[in-house]
Amino acid sequence: MTNSYDGLDDSGVAVAAVRAGAEVVRGMYGQELARIDKGAGDFATEADVAAEQAILDVLRAARPDDAVLGEEGGRQGAAAAGREWLVDPLCGTLNYAAGTLVVAVNVALPGRAAAVADPFAGEVLATDGEHAWALSTSGERTPLVPSSASRLVDVNLDPPFPSARAFRAVDLLAAPSFAEHFRPRVVSSSLALAWVAAGRRAAYVTDGGDLSGSVHFAAGIALCRAVGCVLTGVDGGPVGAGGRGIVAAADAETHARLMGMIAQP
Repeated sequence: MTNSYDGLDDSGVAVAAVRAGAEVVRGMYGQELARIDKGAGDFATEADVAAEQAILDVLRAARPDDAVLGEEGGRQGAAAAGREWLVDPLCGTLNYAAGTLVVAVNVALPGRAAAVADPFAGEVLATDGEHAWALSTSGERTPLVPSSASRLVDVNLDPPFPSARAFRAVDLLAAPSFAEHFRPRVVSSSLALAWVAAGRRAAYVTDGGDLSGSVHFAAGIALCRAVGCVLTGVDGGPVGAGGRGIVAAADAETHARLMGMIAQP
């Protein structure tokens, strides 16, 4: 039996999945939504849950033998599945609930494909692991090219702060040398990481542990890697097992400047 996803490669499936999630996010915007408390001031909304379900419907139809790890629903699928999709249906829930239209829908199949949707711009950024491109609402496909020309560095100020003794993002923003070279932005969505790959941010910085397998960050990391961004942890080590956060920069010079500031006591 055929379905509408037959013939799609993994990047095509990722694009279809984030578009399905983005449609739900747009459609439910502005409604009075029930909240699911996650503790420590964090919460999900009905839109998060519904968007994740729409994404799962696509992945189950297109790749029924794969497992899925969703932010809201946890892991689903066969324990022995060799492939696992990472799903973040609404990154920037607090923005969304406050009426701020800066959110992302993230889907990634690590090492193979990923897509990030901006629901309100109607844009999708995608990669097949080797190339990355932007898809407009009209279907126009434009290669992603990183650039530091904007001098804008987006910094995640949301807790937790596991590296607080050695690194705090707020201290980076207060450094006199930061203002000499960059201008800060705080989007509070991993959409900003995807923007580094697209040339709209010079860099993105977040504290954390190993974020390579995070539903929030895996898709953005994949986009940055595909276009040749410089990508490390806040400690300068690789992003991956044992890693600490992310410093993603459009070029080596921008990365070196930021790492020099981060290394300052």
